[in-house]
Amino acid sequence: MFILIAGGTGSIGKYLSGHFLQAGHTVAVLSRNTEKHKLAKGVRIIAWDAKDTGPWVEAIEGCDVVINLTGKSVNCRYTRKNKYAILHSRTESTKALGKGLQQLKNPPKVWFNMSSATIYQHSEEYPNDELTGIIGDDFSMNVCKAWEKSFYAVTLPETRKIVLRLAITLGMDGGVIPRYRNLVRFGLGGKMGSGNQMMSWVHALDVAMAIDFLIARDELHGIFNIAAPHAVTNAAFMEALRKDMHMPFGLPTPKWMLEIGAFLIGTETELILKSRWVIPQKLLAAGYHFSYNRIEKAVHT
Repeated sequence: MFILIAGGTGSIGKYLSGHFLQAGHTVAVLSRNTEKHKLAKGVRIIAWDAKDTGPWVEAIEGCDVVINLTGKSVNCRYTRKNKYAILHSRTESTKALGKGLQQLKNPPKVWFNMSSATIYQHSEEYPNDELTGIIGDDFSMNVCKAWEKSFYAVTLPETRKIVLRLAITLGMDGGVIPRYRNLVRFGLGGKMGSGNQMMSWVHALDVAMAIDFLIARDELHGIFNIAAPHAVTNAAFMEALRKDMHMPFGLPTPKWMLEIGAFLIGTETELILKSRWVIPQKLLAAGYHFSYNRIEKAVHT
């Protein structure tokens, strides 16, 4: 197949590119910067501005699968300027991609658009699935809602459309694991805040394999939580990391200290303290089996 990954120059996009190349597919990436990214050999980079149609539309003619990952990183302070960029980098790119796909003579068979498990409300008592999960009303949740709305506003009768509500992704270069490992390495790998906040996670291999599974199942569409079935508390996650790194202790980090640290490094404590607890009910019901279903195995890779 010809697989197109929009915004595919980040950690997840690079992992997916390598996965699909190894499977024998043709892979192209839409990027606003065509020079600075080191992608797997064989990946073609196509320039676009993520805001409107252009010459890139002709270059993607014949694509079978589209995966849209485009969006400014949320690992920043939520200033007015950053909030605007986080929201509009997602909604504008989705609208532009939709317009481009509508112009193709042969539209893709399936279009995956990324979203996030953070769309669900903070929960330490019960998990959220795709059918009964409670969607909240703060900045991050509203970004996800607007992102999904812009996706579903695009009409493509011949294309199956799937939203991927992605949990924290492990098992790849970059991402969150190197930062957590550094904390453990310096003896700061204890619980963060109360440690009771739930952490839904997924291994990158299961992200790729779940996409393979959904591509092959023509009857599947709509919203899918992409998260391993067994979420863990923050305290349990940090313990698993310490054991994997043979670190016998880890000092806890109280909330006030996290607030100071987040300010100093230019990020938000929400990324650590929000309790994201989701289950992949629709994937499990469809028969998908996770290769990494326990955190101990996932942090080891």
